[in-house]
Amino acid sequence: MARPSLHTAVLDSVGRAITSGDAPPGTPLTLDGIGAQHGVSRTVAREVMRMLEGLGMVRSRRRVGLVVLGIEDWNVLDPRIIRWRLQGPGRDAQLRSLTELRHAVEPLAAAGAARHAGPQVRGELLDLARRMRSTGEAGDLTEFLALDVRMHELLLRSSGNEMFGPLADVVAEVLAGRTHLGLMPASPVPEALDQHEAVARAVADGDPDAAEAAMAAIVGEVRHALARRDGERVGS
Repeated sequence: MARPSLHTAVLDSVGRAITSGDAPPGTPLTLDGIGAQHGVSRTVAREVMRMLEGLGMVRSRRRVGLVVLGIEDWNVLDPRIIRWRLQGPGRDAQLRSLTELRHAVEPLAAAGAARHAGPQVRGELLDLARRMRSTGEAGDLTEFLALDVRMHELLLRSSGNEMFGPLADVVAEVLAGRTHLGLMPASPVPEALDQHEAVARAVADGDPDAAEAAMAAIVGEVRHALARRDGERVGS
């Protein structure tokens, strides 16, 4: 039986080809073709195609086999698809759409957490904000990212809205993507650290309006940063 890492490597390669447009909608994919291109067995190729079908990226068609589908059929909230899109030429469009999603959801999640989070979560949020400041000011982006992901996860999962919790993995991917693609400053700006602390304090104090406003400021700054990048490219 093939190792899971082999399935993952082939899946990542084919997934990136689809999301980048190298394998556009309508492209036929065969087990023999996948096997020959990646040097894997038909068993591995079949498992990869099954996973792609589960992601809505390919579909079986009579007399053709499996063909690539357009983005309207993809499970665009799956973290794997988000990761592949962030690694491809459509990175900026993906960042914009994800940031708009965050702007719509995360302020409400922070307000919900201020209403519903338990004492343990409120205490952890304060500790996370404190540690984010120290690691951010030290320029330790790896540890800062881990703390940032955990804070956003806690807020989404403690919001009292069962629809928000599953978005934690989506937010984690976009936070990681911005860091790994070099789209974050060498150290977090002081305003971002202040706003994360403000969110944590507001949740701890049970103040939903303040929590919503602070989180809106966080994701709003990300939107403005992306807009500035777009403007710089147009003006260059």
